[in-house]
Amino acid sequence: MGWRGTKTGGVTSGVASVKVPTAYAGLFSSAQSKYTLLPDGILSAVANAESGFDPNAKNKSGASGMMQFMPATAQGYGIDPFNPSQAVDAAGKMLNGLMAKYGNDLSKTLAAYNWGGGNVDKAVKKYGSNWLQYAPKETKNYIKKILGG
Repeated sequence: MGWRGTKTGGVTSGVASVKVPTAYAGLFSSAQSKYTLLPDGILSAVANAESGFDPNAKNKSGASGMMQFMPATAQGYGIDPFNPSQAVDAAGKMLNGLMAKYGNDLSKTLAAYNWGGGNVDKAVKKYGSNWLQYAPKETKNYIKKILGG
């Protein structure tokens, strides 16, 4: 994986570049252009980190599909998490909303996708700008993997 710099909302951010399986390239491209707050490559980097692009992935906590939606979240978006088209679009919508909520802060956005927005909000309220050092190790590693760090 390489690193590429992208500009989003005036903020330069680095997202690890990943090789997207040809069968899914159009899905990522379409969602990427639809959700304008997202840095280039973020959706494919998230899919790679979440499932290695496996649309049938399931984890022990109950998350499913390529983008690893929890059942309640998938239901809230009205999607089948095992349907790549629906999952990628819903992840784009979710990440775009998180980028807006967190003022284009990619670390907070990714932490909220992985750890939950409520947990991020509580950590920021309690620890301020040092919130990330109190996030779970899994979340810290997740952010590093996606940002190419």
